[in-house]
Amino acid sequence: MNTSDDSLLPGAATTIVVFDAVEHPLELELQSEQNNLGEEDDEEDDDGDNSDVSEEEGETEGEGEEAVYEFQFQKEMDPLSFAEEEDASGLQPYERFERIQHNYEVLAAKMRPTLQHCTSEMPPAKRLRQEENLGASFEEIMETMTYGMRRKSRKAKQKGRRKGSKNKANPEVTRKLGDATLHYAHGRFEEAISVLKEVVRLAPNLSDPYHTLGLIYTAMSDHKKALNFYMIAAHLTPKDASLWKLLVTRSIEQGDKRQANYCLNKAITAEPGDISLRFHRASLYVELGEHQKAAESYEQISRLCPDNIEVLIKATQLYQKCGQHERVVCILEDHLKNHANDANLSVVDLLASVLMESNAYARALEHIEHAEQVYCTGKEIPLYLIVKAGICHVHLGHLEKAEAYFIFLQPENASAHPDLIIDVADSFMTVGQYEPALKYYMMLEEDADKYNGYLHLKIARCYLSLKKRVQAIEYYYTAIQRLDKSADARLTLSSLLLEEDRDDEAISVLSPPVESESVPDTKSGTSKLWWRSGKIKLKLAEIHEAKGSFEAFADVLFPVIHETLFLETVQQKVKARKRLSRSVLSERVKVLDDHQTGNVFHGFRPVASSADLSKASRAKRLLQKKNAVKEAKRAAALAAGIDWKSDDSDNESLQVFREPPFPDLLKDEGNHHLIVDLCKSLSSLRRYWDALKIINLSLKLAGNTLSDQMKEELRTLGAQIEYNIDDPAQGRGCVRYIVSRHPYSFSAWNCYYRGILRVEFCTICSITHNKFLHSMRVKHKDSVPPIVISAHQFTMISQHQAAAREYLEAHKLMPNNPLINLCVGTSLINLAFGHRLQNKHQSILQGLTFLYNNSRICEDSQEALYNIARAYHHVGLVSLATKYYEKVLAISEKDYPIPVLPHENPDLMDSKRSGYCDLRREAAYNLHLIYKKSGALDLARQILKDHVVL
Repeated sequence: MNTSDDSLLPGAATTIVVFDAVEHPLELELQSEQNNLGEEDDEEDDDGDNSDVSEEEGETEGEGEEAVYEFQFQKEMDPLSFAEEEDASGLQPYERFERIQHNYEVLAAKMRPTLQHCTSEMPPAKRLRQEENLGASFEEIMETMTYGMRRKSRKAKQKGRRKGSKNKANPEVTRKLGDATLHYAHGRFEEAISVLKEVVRLAPNLSDPYHTLGLIYTAMSDHKKALNFYMIAAHLTPKDASLWKLLVTRSIEQGDKRQANYCLNKAITAEPGDISLRFHRASLYVELGEHQKAAESYEQISRLCPDNIEVLIKATQLYQKCGQHERVVCILEDHLKNHANDANLSVVDLLASVLMESNAYARALEHIEHAEQVYCTGKEIPLYLIVKAGICHVHLGHLEKAEAYFIFLQPENASAHPDLIIDVADSFMTVGQYEPALKYYMMLEEDADKYNGYLHLKIARCYLSLKKRVQAIEYYYTAIQRLDKSADARLTLSSLLLEEDRDDEAISVLSPPVESESVPDTKSGTSKLWWRSGKIKLKLAEIHEAKGSFEAFADVLFPVIHETLFLETVQQKVKARKRLSRSVLSERVKVLDDHQTGNVFHGFRPVASSADLSKASRAKRLLQKKNAVKEAKRAAALAAGIDWKSDDSDNESLQVFREPPFPDLLKDEGNHHLIVDLCKSLSSLRRYWDALKIINLSLKLAGNTLSDQMKEELRTLGAQIEYNIDDPAQGRGCVRYIVSRHPYSFSAWNCYYRGILRVEFCTICSITHNKFLHSMRVKHKDSVPPIVISAHQFTMISQHQAAAREYLEAHKLMPNNPLINLCVGTSLINLAFGHRLQNKHQSILQGLTFLYNNSRICEDSQEALYNIARAYHHVGLVSLATKYYEKVLAISEKDYPIPVLPHENPDLMDSKRSGYCDLRREAAYNLHLIYKKSGALDLARQILKDHVVL
């Protein structure tokens, strides 16, 4: 157990790792091995009795056990820092030991080809002589250098106690250890610690001072530091199983199960015969969620204890959880082969169940029949195996043979074997034999309350498959009253009720209960409440839509559609910013050398590629940043008087969201028309904001899931909705898209301009609108609507000259358009009233020319004549204005219906006033103003009486 800092003898079976501050320890050992290939055996030959090796070592070497991985420190180093200082990467002590061991093995694998190459270049005679002197092949030498492997000595095992050892403890060290023990026994812990630290400096590879320090710090209740010293002592004496067991207990007390698992592995290596350690490790793997390793551990135990059936069953259950069914079958079949005459029937039952789950019914039946012939000779085979054999026959199509196996299952003894009866009924139902399945289900109907509605549900499905809808509806009603999660059953029942023309009952079945209003909407509760299921909402909405109840249709469907689209939008944003967890970052940091001179990792160069080193450096910086943020939060919490609870969860980068009611809503093409129908219904109900929410979220998530036609329809609908909302800016994106796709469409530009006019023009809106309008005019120079809109904007701010210029440009493109002629005429007349214009009369004459041209195009319509009259009136030519007002009064214009947009409901339109197309009242009022101003009051009064007064 005690080893000095002197080097071990060549015949020892221990792999020594010496930490040097300059070179890598493995490189030193390999170089020494290479340079002294011929010297090792000479030292052994000098002492034929090999008295320098203890009896234990000689026996171990002869038995060929695996070498123990042992650490040693150099005198210049301070091993105490390992237990006293925190590691910069945040690794636990056992993780640091694992990293050193892993790096050692990697370097050993890299150095092995180099040494093989050096030996291969030796002359054959010299290489043969060295191999003869060494007494072992070169491959055996290399196996000795690798962890867990060693070479066998060429010498035969020498019996008898070996005396003498070169590894004797220094007398001064022995004295100081005794003094420290006395100090510890009398409770003088500080004096004991001081003496033991001096011992560590004199003999750093002696395990006793570390062990005693662990005892002292345990007595001082500093369990963390005590565990660190025990860890060093255990690695210096890796064969001491009791010390590893102590570390296991301490690790579990501190809640570090992974460290406990590491120590358990070391304890099992030191004491392979202790089965309890293997049981402990297997159960610990289960607690850590590592079911694969737990299954392998239980399998090892079952091989060591072949008669322990519980261990075998536990191993197979864990393998099944990992999805390794073939592995389970192999293990169970091997067990039966090894117990050919006295196999346990529970193993046969388990094997048959596994085979039946994988549809290997013929194979399962063979094992059951073999068990009946071999293991049950002179005995009655258990009923559960008989039933399993019958179920196999059912699935193999041998229904008559199966009924012979089920003869023991009768209604009078059904309560004694309910599970077997349900298994039989389920097997018949699986193969489509609903009559026998119904027969066995009905055996348990008297005790149906025990099954919480599931038995009634299965009976209802049998009746439904047998086309007996009345009985099926009756049992479905009974089932949904007792089932907690009855969404699927309610959907089936509603479909049956609709087929029977019982629509109101179907709606009642799918409608939430009255008390559902008081149920809190929590993440855990939402998934358990059937009325919050997306499928239920969808079916109920379809029923309302088929009945023409669009308001109910929108009320049911809008909340779940909006929630689904919103949650998927949020999750899409989160997936775009994937962050590495703390555990991944810590794994990357492991390849770095911390360059700490005060602990055992000093001088240990990292073994990794440049890319891995770069990742590790970034990971180290991120960990430091995370720790800084964590400390800042901790300080803020303590300053505020709040209890600080650190969250060191390994899944800190994962955001957990509630599952949407309709997962992958847009991926199903059948839901696309549903979304459009919902938006149209919301729009017709004047719920414009709700409709825009659905449209905008759908377009954000559309990607390649929505067809171009569907996107076009949604954007068109959004542009039309923009007409009727208070803030048209919400639908401006859809309108701009429509205009971009149809740059020559007057209706699209009308929709766009109507929205622009309703927005209060702030600076940002104005800049955005002008940029869009300019880009459209640059791309489509022959498009008239953007030119007219620009002219309208100039008119609104009284810049009539700029407006006239734009209108004239539009007139060049469309000279016969009545609106453009009217706009040109009005802009020129308005321009004549400016102070800067010198030829005012010419401008008025040109304006009137365009107005007469408008009248000609409109065939002297009432509207065109009124515009001419209004122009004469505006410029003061009242005699001419009177003439044209009288012409307007002589024409009677009929009303035309107000245009209704596709998304609008004509029944909800409130513009039903009459006479809105006839301009005679406006003309009469203006004419009476002229008569009144000229002094003809009676004539003015008569005009009002004839045409204005109702």
